[in-house]
Amino acid sequence: MNKTCCVGIDIGSAQTKAVLLDKETRTVLARADLPTGWNPKQSADDVLHLLLAEKDVLVEGLVATGYGRVALPFADKNITEISCHAKGAFALFPNASVVIDIGGQDSKVISIERNGSVRDFVMNDKCAAGTGRFLQSVATLLNLDIEALCALSDKAVPCPITSMCAVFAETEIIGLLAKGTQPGSIAAGVLSSIARRIRTLAARIPIQGDCVFTGGLAKSPACARLLSKELGCQVLVPEYPQFAGALGAALAASSLNKKDLAS
Repeated sequence: MNKTCCVGIDIGSAQTKAVLLDKETRTVLARADLPTGWNPKQSADDVLHLLLAEKDVLVEGLVATGYGRVALPFADKNITEISCHAKGAFALFPNASVVIDIGGQDSKVISIERNGSVRDFVMNDKCAAGTGRFLQSVATLLNLDIEALCALSDKAVPCPITSMCAVFAETEIIGLLAKGTQPGSIAAGVLSSIARRIRTLAARIPIQGDCVFTGGLAKSPACARLLSKELGCQVLVPEYPQFAGALGAALAASSLNKKDLAS
């Protein structure tokens, strides 16, 4: 008999992530991700095909989240990424009280209840500085990818990045390069700037338990260390931080009732 499973798909501005969950045991059976590109629906189709390739399962429940969630006509339900990141982080760290997610277009600090639901949140979505998109622009200026940029910053002394606007910050970085500033110092300065922005956001959300760092940038040990330093507490990073939102969506899918699945 085919195993009954559910799926969560997180369509972010940069990457589309999917998680396959055993509906009975709620254990993760598979993960898949692909670049989102210009067509969120096609990205979701492609990542779902990749996720289910050679899997002998029966999918009963699919929840979409992320900025492109409304583009999935085949989803049983769509839920905000704030709720899904809270649910996913709580499943991974049951003592979590705060979730920090640095996405491609925004940064979020989410306060969660003891049952994993959202208590409150603050978001930086008015300016690109402090987001993954800003970091990608800096990486391009330095002729690096984001992973290499984070690695380069790891042991460097950060130079000050004073501009609070992404456009002006890029201009400032070009000026620093012209003066011969080492790329590693610029990379460290940019990550420090992002960490300070998160600290400013987090000042409005009391941290009373574990603080969990999710999203693709959480894969960077340097960024996690800087966040810990700025917040004055250790931030916990899941093994697959970029899939926290998709995991939360899959967990939500596992709880759908028959009416949700029939609609």
